[in-house]
Amino acid sequence: MSPRRRHAAGRARNARGDATRARLLRAATELLEQGGYAAATVAAVTARSGVAAGALYRHFPSKAELFVEVFRSEAEHELEALYEASAGPGAATEKLDAIVREFAVGALEHPRLAWALVYEPVDPLVDAERLAYRQTYRERLADLLRFGIEREELPAQDPDLTAASLIGAISEALVGPLSPVGEDVDTERLVAALSGFCRRAVGAA
Repeated sequence: MSPRRRHAAGRARNARGDATRARLLRAATELLEQGGYAAATVAAVTARSGVAAGALYRHFPSKAELFVEVFRSEAEHELEALYEASAGPGAATEKLDAIVREFAVGALEHPRLAWALVYEPVDPLVDAERLAYRQTYRERLADLLRFGIEREELPAQDPDLTAASLIGAISEALVGPLSPVGEDVDTERLVAALSGFCRRAVGAA
């Protein structure tokens, strides 16, 4: 086979591999959204994606590594949405409101998936990915608080500590509404209450 043909064949194999990987990730995410980790077994993922178990393990050496990738993909999407929500002109408190709304509404629109990704007991590999996401989220909030302090919109404080506390408070406030056995909530009322709490917590006027 000529070098050109070998190169073309290699690209075709890579394309098929990427498509298979995408199918597996999509199937795993859909199963998480429907029934959490208990429903997202390897057998269920392969059946839903139409991919053999052997092919799954060629892309992901273990179920845990598959779900690390699922979590990473969803977390990156969420962080991108948070960045977009707080971008552009505006006061620090307005940006904080936008971040709180984006996080809460996004979670409440997909409660079972959010519960699985944030609260449900998982493999230590996935839990490590959770911690990395929370750290990135904390850093984003801390940067926003520094912005507000520098502009004298917020009082002097420890931005990292306040940011970590806000994340803990928001996560705890969403436990009930996102729980598989939770009750329906008024999203707008919840978001308004969370925004008000966060404004008070950072010392906004």
